[in-house]
Amino acid sequence: MTLEEMWTLLDYHYWARDRMLEAADQLTPAQYTKDLGNSFRSVRDTIVHTYAAEWVWYSRWTGSSPDAFPNPEDFPDVAAIRAAWKAQQEQLRLFVGALGERDLEKVFDYQLMNGEAAKSVFRHMLQHVMNHATYHRGQVTTMLRQLGAAAPKSQDMIVFYRERAQSRRD
Repeated sequence: MTLEEMWTLLDYHYWARDRMLEAADQLTPAQYTKDLGNSFRSVRDTIVHTYAAEWVWYSRWTGSSPDAFPNPEDFPDVAAIRAAWKAQQEQLRLFVGALGERDLEKVFDYQLMNGEAAKSVFRHMLQHVMNHATYHRGQVTTMLRQLGAAAPKSQDMIVFYRERAQSRRD
């Protein structure tokens, strides 16, 4: 993975996130927090988990290893999670902006949530964060359909590439 590819992956990740949040914004508060029996009970809990995982990894890259995720109840609506995630996005983009090509191979030492020591290559961790988010965006799409709400606009990476190419032509 090159820095350019990493930036593309980040751009795609936030583009898809915004489509997911836009779709979740249509839910009533009761729908947003309804227990649907998934990995994370509700649309809110799944979205917060996805944000929180990114926050945990960013924290590890910047020298701390959280031992707990943020509480989903601290994000009562889509506006609250959107604001927190936009702030996280700014921090992550600043962090990535300071990296050079060689930093992609940097090994980070950190602690897992259970306190165990771990170490991983940065590019592997970043790819994991992006892949993890894709998995949970798929869950949110299914949950929206279970609630009778419209699914997000397509989050397919090829659609992202097409839209990006079109915007560059305009």
